[in-house]
Amino acid sequence: MDQLRTLIMVHEAGTALGAARILGREQSSVQKQIDTMNRNFRELCGEPLILKQGRGKDVLFTGTGEALVELARGTLGEWLDGIHESRRRLGKTLVVGTTRFTLSYLAGAGERVSEEFRQRAIDLKVGHVRTRDVLAKLRAKDVDLVCGSVVTRPEGDDELAAFDVMEWRRSGVSLLTNLSEAELPGPTAPSSALRSLPLVVSASGLMAGVLHTWFGGDYRNKLRIAAEIDTVNYGFELLRSGLLRGCMLVTKGVADAAGDPRVAYGRGLRAVELVNDTGPRLEVLLGAFTRRGERASYDAGHPLNLLWDALAQENARWQREQRWPTAGLEPDPFELANSYNPSES
Repeated sequence: MDQLRTLIMVHEAGTALGAARILGREQSSVQKQIDTMNRNFRELCGEPLILKQGRGKDVLFTGTGEALVELARGTLGEWLDGIHESRRRLGKTLVVGTTRFTLSYLAGAGERVSEEFRQRAIDLKVGHVRTRDVLAKLRAKDVDLVCGSVVTRPEGDDELAAFDVMEWRRSGVSLLTNLSEAELPGPTAPSSALRSLPLVVSASGLMAGVLHTWFGGDYRNKLRIAAEIDTVNYGFELLRSGLLRGCMLVTKGVADAAGDPRVAYGRGLRAVELVNDTGPRLEVLLGAFTRRGERASYDAGHPLNLLWDALAQENARWQREQRWPTAGLEPDPFELANSYNPSES
């Protein structure tokens, strides 16, 4: 296994010296392994794995060498997957993904289980997951639990059938705009009005999924796209700056929160709720997700179940303690926490 790992590193780095630096070993140790593999495969296949190209040049992999590198990657990958699956089943490792807006929520739940995890030497790994990848990461078994948002339908969604869902809240879709009321009357507007409004849209993510569902995969050719953005925060700044006059799709929770004077991102912008008249009614579901049936296959003391219960307690605390002075659906506390700048109040 160590020889295969070394072979892969030489292939990626180009030289034994480069591989040694990546592996934190002496160049002579790496070169010795390469020489041994070359000798063995010359006898087995009639061709070495690697040919030297001269001082300072990257080595050249033969056909046999390239084939073995691919085989090595697959072999080591399967071994690592098997080890991780065993650690997951035994409760030694727990991998959690979170979007930016749910990180503080997960942190609160993490505090509830941190001492037990420490005593039991449970390795909790936390990583950033983009909203568009929330369910994909679970399907690929890259994470065991993920906190985030998905677009769904009020009557149910077949896509969620493969997951256990802890629903924290649902939100409709609204617009944040710097257009005047003469240009875009409020407080509501039909979703069909999006065809004629100048829009600031995300390249991917929840709202791109909403537009795709309502207007089809070629929605960019059907709508007036005034600007395409990589992050929602940039969209807020763009509209607040006045450089562009238009609208941006957001969850109703974000739009409602924009009316709170403590929230920095919404200043100077107006919220208009969308009334759907275009396609299926859509909602944004915020919550925690795991693969269906996986928690039930573990005992109550498994770290996945412990963290799931802690998230439920954290959700109850938020609902019990948070009271925001905005009408309608309560703005999401995570979004408020990431938008509120105390120095500006």
